[in-house]
This record gives sequence, C-alpha cells and structure tokens, in this order.
Amino acid sequence: MNVFIGNLSFNVTEDDLRQAFEAFGQVASAKVIKDKQSGQSKGFGFVEMPIQAETHSAIEVLNGKSLKGRTITVNEARAHTDDRRDKDRNRRRDRDGEEDRRGRGRY
Repeated sequence: MNVFIGNLSFNVTEDDLRQAFEAFGQVASAKVIKDKQSGQSKGFGFVEMPIQAETHSAIEVLNGKSLKGRTITVNEARAHTDDRRDKDRNRRRDRDGEEDRRGRGRY
C-alpha cells in the first residue's frame, strides 16, 4: 500500500522516512521527491508498505506528528491521474461537440 507524506522538512532523507515507518512494519520503499534541476526536496514523499494493517496503523499514528521539526501529513496515496489534460480537452470543445482548432494552425 502506498502512503503519501506531506509537509516534510527539506532535511528529511529517504532513510529518515524508512526509519519512521519501520516502527510499524515492513517498508518496501521510501522516496523523497526532489526537484530535477536543484536536487532539493519538494517537501513530500512516498512510502510503500506491503501489509495493509501495518500501513493503516502508521497512517493513524504518524499523521499530525513532528518529523525533523515539521508537522507531517500522512495519507493513503491516491492514484495519479491526468485530470488537467481532460479538463483542457473539454474546454476546447464548442457547443456542437467539435474541437476548437484555434491556436493549432487551422480554423
């Protein structure tokens, strides 16, 4: 089960995340999301735990707790969707259901 951890201190490492969650059970992976150019943490990460009961226990206990001086948010991770693309596509449709071609070189 995948867990989202938000409001992380920029000093939190993947090992810090792993240690915090290993107190509740087996951790398959821990990842701090970093900016591609600067390499600095974006302030959130993910932990994967294979046993659902252990995952729920970790979420209940760690949500709202302090980790390296910051109160973290811990939730079950939601599947990533491309909602923005769908919304943009729907905006480009006119009343008749045809796509608006403005800005695409054809009118």
